[in-house]
Amino acid sequence: MKLQQLRYIWEVSRQGLNVSDAANALFTSQPGVSKQIRALEDELGVQIFERRGKQLVAITPAGQKILDASGQVLSRVQGIKALAEDLRDESRGSLSIATTHTQCRYVLPSVIQQFRSLYPNVTLHMHQGTPLQIAEAAANGTADFAIATEALELFDELTMLPCYRWNRAVIVPKGHPLADLKKLTLKQLSRYPLVTYNFGFTGRSKLDDAFKQEALEADVVFTAADADVIKTYVRLELGVGIVARMAVDEEQDSDLIALDASHLFEPSITKIAFRRGAHLRGYMAGFIELFAPHIDASTLQSRLIAESKDAIEASYAGIELPDL
Repeated sequence: MKLQQLRYIWEVSRQGLNVSDAANALFTSQPGVSKQIRALEDELGVQIFERRGKQLVAITPAGQKILDASGQVLSRVQGIKALAEDLRDESRGSLSIATTHTQCRYVLPSVIQQFRSLYPNVTLHMHQGTPLQIAEAAANGTADFAIATEALELFDELTMLPCYRWNRAVIVPKGHPLADLKKLTLKQLSRYPLVTYNFGFTGRSKLDDAFKQEALEADVVFTAADADVIKTYVRLELGVGIVARMAVDEEQDSDLIALDASHLFEPSITKIAFRRGAHLRGYMAGFIELFAPHIDASTLQSRLIAESKDAIEASYAGIELPDL
């Protein structure tokens, strides 16, 4: 068994069983990839992929277990490389972060500014997407970190650390009837068309759950992934906006009224996630500490080596998180 063969089956899986795309990503030939996959299956005596003619059509149950183990091996190998880079020069490298618009626009700027001053020789790459895309990017190694509120728990290969709690604000134009209320209720909110996040984005599930628990129906007439887009359509009086409280800028949004909605919805928790078994280079641990100061970056790497993913996550389960 060769390490390269594990890379081949892992990449084929990542490319949706498209051997040609996997070969391009690995800078090799399609026949070469197919030949090495066959050789690995023959050596192991296990069929990893189901075939229809020459085409791969599915991953076998046994193949999925082999792929899971292969992912852990490749992650360990990458960790060794990262460790060697640290030993050579821990102040240089690159950091890839996958996150949502809300995090990128409203939370990360100050963190990135501090990070750049501490690690000027580290190149940063920011990738925006849906929470599912973000989680997948960290799970398959495309991104070093995933920062999101939704979908991270769908990937068992990710270690997730809680960073902060947040809640929502209801935004309306000046002069709107809701602006005069002393304390907003869900019943009052349900009487108006709503403009909010797409399902699966930025804690949207908490919003839907709140209305269901009160046996109310939310009249959602417009959704978007971007809080700035939502505010634009609130200004056009398309509906009442519901956004993350941190997405309300007192200066730039001075033409809007922001109403506290923390009593209406359960708070959400934003987490940072990375592949289980990954080696965190010095500047990577430094970024985590800047983003979530309650996480002790100096001991995090040793914990990742000595403790299981479940044990690490459990240790943060009852921690008091900052509110944003």
